Amino acid sequence: MEKCRDYAFRDQIQRAATSVMNNIAEGFERRTKKDFAHFLDLSKGSAGEVRSMLYLAEDRKYVDSATARDLRSRYSQISSSIDALAASLRRQG
Repeated sequence: MEKCRDYAFRDQIQRAATSVMNNIAEGFERRTKKDFAHFLDLSKGSAGEVRSMLYLAEDRKYVDSATARDLRSRYSQISSSIDALAASLRRQG
């Protein structure tokens, strides 16, 4: 993606990727498990946005298909892990 000259696209996917970890960090600093779980939901949404943008990146030939598939798979795993953590927090009350 470093060679991608669509700077708005690059900025958006970088923002979404950054949002994944920043929402986890912000939620962790909250006082309740409910708040943390809410921020994990936001983080999971950002991971979905990254996956969506990777489809666009592949379609627009910003990345090759193998790289796009690999990154989507990684973000899918991240999303599943975030979901499992949020579910665990909700079960704990």
